[in-house]
Amino acid sequence: MSDSKNALAILLLSEMLAADQIVRNRLGKVLPKGMEISHFSVLNHLSWHEGERTPAQLAEIFNVTRGAMTNTLNKLEWAGHIHVRPDWEDARRKMVAISPAGNKAREQAISAIAPMIGQIVDSLGEERVREVVPLLREMRHYLVQKD
Repeated sequence: MSDSKNALAILLLSEMLAADQIVRNRLGKVLPKGMEISHFSVLNHLSWHEGERTPAQLAEIFNVTRGAMTNTLNKLEWAGHIHVRPDWEDARRKMVAISPAGNKAREQAISAIAPMIGQIVDSLGEERVREVVPLLREMRHYLVQKD
């Protein structure tokens, strides 16, 4: 890789890491009390993608260990935000679905997050944000494929 391409790659990585740290910090401050970013992420996924998922599927989707996902799911179940049931076809597996309370908690989180994200969109402009989202998605898919 050429020096200029290397420098560009390092600059891209630095910006991604800095943005990730800032967003996580700001989200942590505005999410409803007791809700962690991982909780919101799982609730949001389950809300967008109707139906049930296994803990293993969720761990793969979020690129975390099964143990980390189990910890997150235990907290969400304790809070009443998800339902966990045995898989009727394979009793060794569990199935996870968002509960009505989980949908309500997700909506509260979105209400808390919306002003912060809205400010970013207003500052950058809707058109620029629409242009960058597909690029970020493509980068994410590329990175997942390289695992």
